[in-house]
Amino acid sequence: MIIRKATIEDIKSIHSILKHYGDKGELLARPLSRLYDHVRDFSVCEDTQTNRIIGCCALQFCWEDLAEIRSLAVLESYIGKNIGARLLETAFEEAREYKIKKLFTLTYRPDFFKELGFIVIDKAELPIKIWADCIHCVKFPDCDETAMLKLI
Repeated sequence: MIIRKATIEDIKSIHSILKHYGDKGELLARPLSRLYDHVRDFSVCEDTQTNRIIGCCALQFCWEDLAEIRSLAVLESYIGKNIGARLLETAFEEAREYKIKKLFTLTYRPDFFKELGFIVIDKAELPIKIWADCIHCVKFPDCDETAMLKLI
């Protein structure tokens, strides 16, 4: 398995993974058009034996020292193989390259993120700028995700 930056050709696979978890209410799915807009934010894990995309994670820059971890998902048949943690480590490395000091996420899986150094914070601690995407969410304004932060 390899982790690499996503390409345009990967977007439909990313969309399928995110839609699967979105339909289950475990992740906020993203419209296909938004994924194409943000392809450069994504890294993917590819099973090199099957050439199949089996996981994804996005790093979206928000401010000079703040970025968001978004759309971290791994196909169910590959869970438990450390792929989510590897994708997150890749995002950490990229954030450090850009001198990002703080990473946040909004998640339904806080225990996973706690294992990787994130702490729970109040959503009010996040800058107003990050809420621009939330207006398009079906759960707005009643967000039930957990806000978490990691200093890197």
